[in-house]
Amino acid sequence: MSIDLNMLEWARAQFAMTALFHFFFVPFTLGMSFIVAFFETIYVKTGKAEWKEITQFWQLIFGINFALGLSTGIIHEFEFGTNWSTYSWVVGDLFGAPLAVEGIVAFFMEATFAAIAFFGWKRVSKGVHLAASWLLAIGSNLSALWILIANGFMQHPSNEFGVFNIDNSRLEMTNFWDLITQPVAQVKFLHVVSAAYTLASVFVLGISALYLLRKKHVDFAKKSAAVAAAFGLVASIFTAFIGDEHAYEVANTQPTKIAAAEGLYVGEKGAPIVAFGIPKNLPAKDVTSNDQAFVFKIELPKMLSLLGKRNPNAYVPGLKDLIDGNPEYGIWPLSKLAKIGAEAREDLRKYHEAKKTGDTAAMEAAKADFYKVVWSDPKLGLKLTKADLIGYGYFANPNVNPEFIHPPVPPVFYAFHIMVGLGFWFILLFLIAWVKVIKGTFENATLVQKLAVISVPLPWIATSFGWMTAEIGRQPWTVFGVLPTAESVTPIALQNVQATFFMFLTAFVILGIAELKILFTVVKSGPKGAH
Repeated sequence: MSIDLNMLEWARAQFAMTALFHFFFVPFTLGMSFIVAFFETIYVKTGKAEWKEITQFWQLIFGINFALGLSTGIIHEFEFGTNWSTYSWVVGDLFGAPLAVEGIVAFFMEATFAAIAFFGWKRVSKGVHLAASWLLAIGSNLSALWILIANGFMQHPSNEFGVFNIDNSRLEMTNFWDLITQPVAQVKFLHVVSAAYTLASVFVLGISALYLLRKKHVDFAKKSAAVAAAFGLVASIFTAFIGDEHAYEVANTQPTKIAAAEGLYVGEKGAPIVAFGIPKNLPAKDVTSNDQAFVFKIELPKMLSLLGKRNPNAYVPGLKDLIDGNPEYGIWPLSKLAKIGAEAREDLRKYHEAKKTGDTAAMEAAKADFYKVVWSDPKLGLKLTKADLIGYGYFANPNVNPEFIHPPVPPVFYAFHIMVGLGFWFILLFLIAWVKVIKGTFENATLVQKLAVISVPLPWIATSFGWMTAEIGRQPWTVFGVLPTAESVTPIALQNVQATFFMFLTAFVILGIAELKILFTVVKSGPKGAH
């Protein structure tokens, strides 16, 4: 199939725009749902009216975000069918199953308990309303779980839970339990939700600090800040901890992503982490040393080996290794992977040609070759077949640059390092704020309050860059190692994609302005009856 590369880039741009705009709402919803539940729990436990007032104020902000996040999510899912129908056909059995569960279980759970939580204050008892708030929070986070299970499959597909069916040329699920318990998805879910809790905590702390700086709603702000500082400190520390586990999983399942994130072109034993640097955008073939790939850098010795391999002296492959191969460490060159992938494609073609003519013997021969094991590890019980490498056949095309096997280094490097740097800042901010809260001096700590206010937009930057690290870092694949992005797109006219791009852009700008205007109005008005 001939792909219009201009249309491909427009389709990618539209999907990225929708994803980033949708992700503006998602972490806020996940985090605020639990903070609201915490506030209401304190209200029910103490019976004090001021905690009900606090709960209702933050619930209003949560509700505004919840409604807009829902609408953008629906648009996002429709794009799989419009611009990425080849992807939907090839992997729909695996990708669609967790999304179906998300819609049937989590979405209906959210819808049911959102109605009680938002409109049931005077209609149900305190206990029922509190239960609804907690179940809404749990439902929101379960929704994220199923979506990230689907995304985890894209990051690290495995023949433990899915195989390529030669009869219909698509991936099919073989083990639902292995799909939902895949380590990549689970650690990714924990990292995303803990980052969401951090984001919501920074928001509540920052708005509370704003009220204190303006000497308004002081008691409300002090109580809100205390809960946000405590929850945020725990969440931000856990985000860093689980982020380390996530990086370990990525290093061992997507070596090109971790190499790009650290600007590692040449593999090293005892590889360092670049704490700060300015990478150059160079072809891997032109790089002979990692120093050559940077304008300037500050390194932490052996930390990448420790992070990625749990051994400070371990070998971490660079981008050149992943193109040229490294026999010493059992890394196959791209040329070998591409050759096997091309053979798998040819077997697939032969099978269907034989199927058309009714040649059963030829069908069986092609099928046996298609599923031939090309690598195995009996100790670990792992094996790799030609079918598992079919996506690499894309690189057998002489017109495809081998450099495309890895993502662009500067965008992934900067996105990853900004995310990590901001993550450590949030830990420090919450630690200082919590110490002030414990000492009873947060009300007068104007410098800390100003830092909290300034920090309000930073978690959105951190989570967006985190998502960009994950998605740009996976390129050139939609499903890593299986389905290239260039072969996932719908073969439609460029003008159609451009038209919907600008239509969605206009809608998102309007929705974004409306969201911010409503939020600013609510924050400016403050909690009803607070003093």
